[in-house]
Amino acid sequence: MTLSNRAVMPPMGTWLANDDGTVGDASIAYIKRQAQSGAGLIISEVTCVHPTGLAGNRHMGVYEDRFVPGLKKYAQAIHEAGGKAAMQLHHAGRESFFLLSKGKAVGPSPLPSKVYGMPPNEMSLELIEEIIEAFGQGAVRALEAGFDAVEVHGAHGYLLTQFLSALSNIREDKYGGDLEGRATFIIEVLKKVRSSVGDDFPILLRISAEEFIKGGYAVEDLFPILPSFVEAGADIIHASIGTHGSPGGITSAPQEYEPGFNAWRAKKIKQVVSVPVIAVGRFTDPALADETIAKGDADLVAFGRQQLADPDYLIKGREGRSKDIRFCIACNQGCIERIMFEPGTSVRCAINPETGQELIYPKAPAEKSCDVWVIGAGPAGLTAAFEAARLGHRVSLFDKSDEPGGQIRYAGIPPYKQVYKDWINWLADQVKSAGVDMKTGTTVTASMINQGRPEVVILATGGEKIVPDIPGIDKPFVCDALQILGGEIEPEENVVVVGGGLIGMETADYLTEKGSKVTVVEMLKKSPVSKMASHGYMLHSRLRDKGCRLMLNTKVERIEEKAVIASIEGASQTISPVDQVVIAVGMKPVDNLFSCLEKEGIRHYIVGDALEPRRIIEATEEGARAAWNI
Repeated sequence: MTLSNRAVMPPMGTWLANDDGTVGDASIAYIKRQAQSGAGLIISEVTCVHPTGLAGNRHMGVYEDRFVPGLKKYAQAIHEAGGKAAMQLHHAGRESFFLLSKGKAVGPSPLPSKVYGMPPNEMSLELIEEIIEAFGQGAVRALEAGFDAVEVHGAHGYLLTQFLSALSNIREDKYGGDLEGRATFIIEVLKKVRSSVGDDFPILLRISAEEFIKGGYAVEDLFPILPSFVEAGADIIHASIGTHGSPGGITSAPQEYEPGFNAWRAKKIKQVVSVPVIAVGRFTDPALADETIAKGDADLVAFGRQQLADPDYLIKGREGRSKDIRFCIACNQGCIERIMFEPGTSVRCAINPETGQELIYPKAPAEKSCDVWVIGAGPAGLTAAFEAARLGHRVSLFDKSDEPGGQIRYAGIPPYKQVYKDWINWLADQVKSAGVDMKTGTTVTASMINQGRPEVVILATGGEKIVPDIPGIDKPFVCDALQILGGEIEPEENVVVVGGGLIGMETADYLTEKGSKVTVVEMLKKSPVSKMASHGYMLHSRLRDKGCRLMLNTKVERIEEKAVIASIEGASQTISPVDQVVIAVGMKPVDNLFSCLEKEGIRHYIVGDALEPRRIIEATEEGARAAWNI
């Protein structure tokens, strides 16, 4: 198989398949757009080889002949864009809440999932043989459907990793025991796939080069068995990392990890195998991938979430337009965390509203060009302005601040959040390049709207700080989080942050970096910042390691000189000494122009925090859809 370049789109679950697991129009539209990146090798999302490995109803399947017609269209879409198509063959094993909740999940041993806490059914020898055969038959169907290769998924804590890991495999037969015994299942799968498709059909093996979990294997531990994988049929080793039970969500690493952070493990693997090795791990810039390959660390480089953020990244890099690349910010809001934590949803990208919405994404200009006012230049407003201009409308963008960006200007200040600031600056530049008339330092009033009479208004005025009714909140040593993050007020030594949401926690992170001793007070019994989310886990860990005190189920009763009086389940507690109190209890919508728009009968949309304060993904999607609906 000859590839046009060394860029790879790795497998990423989308949940865009039909309810019966067949490939549908949404899947085809998505992969067609992704393949337009020009990446030499496009690997499909996880494709299930056996019903016992399903992760959900819309898990794309290859375990019956009925899947082949749709898969043919899928491969054809990749070929039409000039890429080679590989199908990833997958079995979830115990990492399927869908089957665990029904008591139907299987695994090598009845040990509970690290993620879901429920045990699978131990696989019998007969079922093991059946699933090995299923991998072979899945590969045959991939060949029949016109794919150029298959990838066996042996990473991320799914079934093959479960056999390989001592943390999930305590079998005493030939499939258990030492590492060599635990590798037997993978070897037999590879041999079955090879014998099923013949010698001239490439087989990739994706592995977690390191489990990245306490008691798990490291990359050096795999050295004795890697040549056996190649001998069994693997033509390429795809060196990923971690399992879904690994702390910090390293399989989809957050912004705390540097781009290319995992490439050194690919280099280690190259030292012991004679086949090409793919590096993967937060790669965003083609220039870094070039450097990685030039140094000999890997033979190919996979760009995962970067593909979702900007399917044209490779074209722009090749044309010398790196400044136009929409770089992934590793927020995980629209990809992995959306699918994991929001049942029934499908893939999105928080900064690219086209991804996952290819069927409704308008490409041609609007039939009628309108005068559009976008009020507010945060993520929702900037996205709305760009999309409206792209569709041929005459767009004016207003913001009361002297520079665009909204709350993201502050979100990009805490540790490891610079990528957010880089993104919002990029988006503002794209808006200007699209011909939008941007008017910063301008507060839009009802009289301005009456006089200007725009045909459409997109209200993206964002949110404003909530000021809680706390006795003593007017004291001079009390400020809000944005004043601290914006540099308006300098941090003091002993600080109480009131509010343990993302703004409060990230402000605490910023304060501890500045040397403050911080206590975070939160009314809820459970932290609003989930440790299950990648960035949330890293944030909690960092604050714990830096000695930050998190007081949950705690209400601030009053603020006194050098002290904060709080109550925990009715019991009073004094926090002291306190040099500074920072309020971070959240935001509320700013929609003061709504009544004017209603009264004047001007067509309008309310988007982002102006509707309800939420995340980037809701802001950008609502801003884009407003523009699409004009």
